[in-house]
Amino acid sequence: MPDTSAIPELPARQGRFSNADLRPVPREARVWSTYNFAALWVGMAHNIPSWTLASGLVALGMDWKQAVFTIAVANVTVLVPMLLTGHAGPKYGIPFPVLARASFGLRGANLPAMIRAAVACCWFGIQTWIGGQGVFVLLGKVFGGWTHAAEIGGQPWTLWLCFAAFWALELAIIHRGMETLRRFENWAAPFVLIGALVLLAWIAHKAGGFGPLLDQPARYGWGPHFWRVFFPSLMGMIGFWATLSLNIPDFTRFGRGQRAQVWGQTLGLPTTMTAFALLSVLVTSGSQAVYGAPIWNPVDLVAKTDNVFGLLFALVTVLVATISVNIAANVVSPAYDLANLAPRIITFRRGALITGVVGVLVLPWKLTSTPQLYIFTWLGVVGGLLGTVAGILIADYWVVRRTVLDVADLYRVGGRYWYRGGWNWRAVAAFAMGGVLAVGGSYSTLDEHGAKAGPFPTRGLIPLLKPLADYGWAVGLGSALVLYAALSAGNRPAHRAAQDPDAPGPRS
Repeated sequence: MPDTSAIPELPARQGRFSNADLRPVPREARVWSTYNFAALWVGMAHNIPSWTLASGLVALGMDWKQAVFTIAVANVTVLVPMLLTGHAGPKYGIPFPVLARASFGLRGANLPAMIRAAVACCWFGIQTWIGGQGVFVLLGKVFGGWTHAAEIGGQPWTLWLCFAAFWALELAIIHRGMETLRRFENWAAPFVLIGALVLLAWIAHKAGGFGPLLDQPARYGWGPHFWRVFFPSLMGMIGFWATLSLNIPDFTRFGRGQRAQVWGQTLGLPTTMTAFALLSVLVTSGSQAVYGAPIWNPVDLVAKTDNVFGLLFALVTVLVATISVNIAANVVSPAYDLANLAPRIITFRRGALITGVVGVLVLPWKLTSTPQLYIFTWLGVVGGLLGTVAGILIADYWVVRRTVLDVADLYRVGGRYWYRGGWNWRAVAAFAMGGVLAVGGSYSTLDEHGAKAGPFPTRGLIPLLKPLADYGWAVGLGSALVLYAALSAGNRPAHRAAQDPDAPGPRS
């Protein structure tokens, strides 16, 4: 058996490109099991935005079978890059920004890291605002005058209080470190699932059984009209978790081995999202049967009951669900990314605090008030760029290097990943070309008044590329993967077996 406990000798602990949070996780500290990874995904999938994502397909005209089918295909698809990039985590114990150094260079890795961090900071603010709103609405049902308090900045002061309290609770949990996050996800996952099942049972009771939930008709069958809606919807579902397909090594680096991360993610992501989608569309169909119109937001739906116990249970469920996804998906990554930017100054905890502050400074209440411009247009464009980065990471790690990295050189100036001045021009060129293909056709639609709803021309930034705009993540990933592999074809490194920490060799 190979000696898998050996880790190559690295530069000084507080070196220019190293700190305690960025260095490989020691073998004895890689303790996450299959259950931990599955629980992570259960906790991240069960949240208000993913619920409305699924229920929104029903509002588009799909029936429950079409909506669940769309989400199932999307999450099986996004699982593939998730597993490919996640492989380096248990093998080398390194986070996403350090893995990116192999392809972009020690300095160049800050380019994808900062793009990923910017998206995460914005989503952190948005999720925190949504969670605070949920708490505000439900408390308003319990305490009558809660929602009619005096306004500050156009919002009741009680809403600002809910937002601030929610923000502080999230940062308190992540400040305690990744082990606290693991324990939180372990119990949050089943709790939120029970909450969703309770909501399903309640709406089925209101509707007079499950029959009305399953009988809501589709606007169109399985013909051409459905497929015209299916493919853009599919990309939207894939794009929802596209960010995690980049920084999943931030979590898998704590895994006991490949089996734990592969089975944990396979059991956790597609199955959980599909099951949660089924719950979502059934409850939404039930709301249409009971109230005459589909109610997408579970908070708005629960607010229709006057049962105090039910409202308090829903309040705790909303808290747990939103905190679970927001910390894991939107704090862990930028904390590592910011630490990578200035390792001597920024630790994981400081990076998490910076994320929290930036999440407020982006004014998330403004972002959510103009979804066409910010959430769908801006984040959609950045999603295309993230797909481009994922393509480069996969091509470099699997095609060029065949999963073999020189871990010590990932932290060393002048090593094999220093390239020219810390930048790999092949990765930058592939990113630029793939990025243009992915987002060059970005366009704005017209609102109900015929006005342009977005910053881009309606015919697209580059009209020739407009047909690719709705498939930005897939176009970016595929084109960058091929471009980077082609540019690096004659430059494949010759690694020694001893450079792989999982290979046989003496302890260092």
